[in-house]
Amino acid sequence: MKENYPIKFLDLKAINQAFEPELTKTLIEISQSGQYVNGEISAKFEKNFATYTGTEHCISLGNGTNALELILRAYLFMGILEKGDEILVPANTFFATFLAISNQGFVPVPVEPDPTTFNICAKRIEQKITGKSRALLLVHLFGRNAFNEEIEQLVDKHQLKLIEDNAQGVGCVFNGKKTGSLGHVAAHSFYPTKNLAALGDAGAVTTDDPELASTIRALGNYGGKEKYVFEYLGTHSKMDEIQAGILNVKLPCLDKNNRYRIEIANAYLKEIDSIHLTLPKAVEQNQALSHTWHLFTILVPEREKLIKHLFEMGIETAIHYPIPPHLQPVYGQMDFGKLPITEKIHREILSIPLNPVLNKKEVKTIIESINNWDGK
Repeated sequence: MKENYPIKFLDLKAINQAFEPELTKTLIEISQSGQYVNGEISAKFEKNFATYTGTEHCISLGNGTNALELILRAYLFMGILEKGDEILVPANTFFATFLAISNQGFVPVPVEPDPTTFNICAKRIEQKITGKSRALLLVHLFGRNAFNEEIEQLVDKHQLKLIEDNAQGVGCVFNGKKTGSLGHVAAHSFYPTKNLAALGDAGAVTTDDPELASTIRALGNYGGKEKYVFEYLGTHSKMDEIQAGILNVKLPCLDKNNRYRIEIANAYLKEIDSIHLTLPKAVEQNQALSHTWHLFTILVPEREKLIKHLFEMGIETAIHYPIPPHLQPVYGQMDFGKLPITEKIHREILSIPLNPVLNKKEVKTIIESINNWDGK
């Protein structure tokens, strides 16, 4: 990250300083404990996070991508999925969602988004369902809940497994239930940029299915449920005690920080009035927690010009994401069909700063700088 921006897109140092001195105290305690993996602290986090999400089981892992991959691999070993099965997936998502599907021998079937929410369009899902469809991988992109009654009915009607990619949606609520508890199973990421963030990388799976939980835990332990006895060809993926300790400190503050994100997002939605861009769809007042605003993304046909203008104003921006998964070079031999909505989003999308350490003066500066842009 460039240091010369008065307003950074994301200041991880400042965000973590807000948790001091407890973070440093926790790090020292863990370093002196002599227990760095498979200890009481990671077990405590699993209990805390299962309680927070409202699920029966939490398996802590090395990262969010591992979480997705091990969910799919577990379903493979349990006989619920077979290689070559189709997994419905948002066309507009981060590449890791597609990667997890392809790496396990399944076929990603991309579904176009609703351009006002950036999430998968429920009305387009059924058009992509075939006799090979076995699961829907639902991404709560940018922090907005993607689940609704229509998706619930589709999953039940076609007997699909509903897998949540909750990497960006932690803390979201739908009808009183947290994302991460809405489907059959969910993958979570605690990468340092996330709303609930470790200092290094970390991830988790939550589910109410005891057999699935046990299989995923074994797969993350080389494939064994007991020491030196391996039932599966697994991998090695564990959350270390340091990351678990950091997350235990931060978890009680998550809802408060998410509410502040919502406050900033509401200011942007209310006060940005430029005719040269499109704002994301607002959230109904009685459903405020259905979007925790991991990112605030706008659509700008003249994106590079706005980036330059904001740079000159001392405001750092980011693009999430410049190239959609289906156009990545690795998929050059695959024909995913035409996905014009997704491609337009990736050409125009721009993320502006939104995080818990932005102050009101900085928010006002961002709003005024955007409103003062003449589109040239």
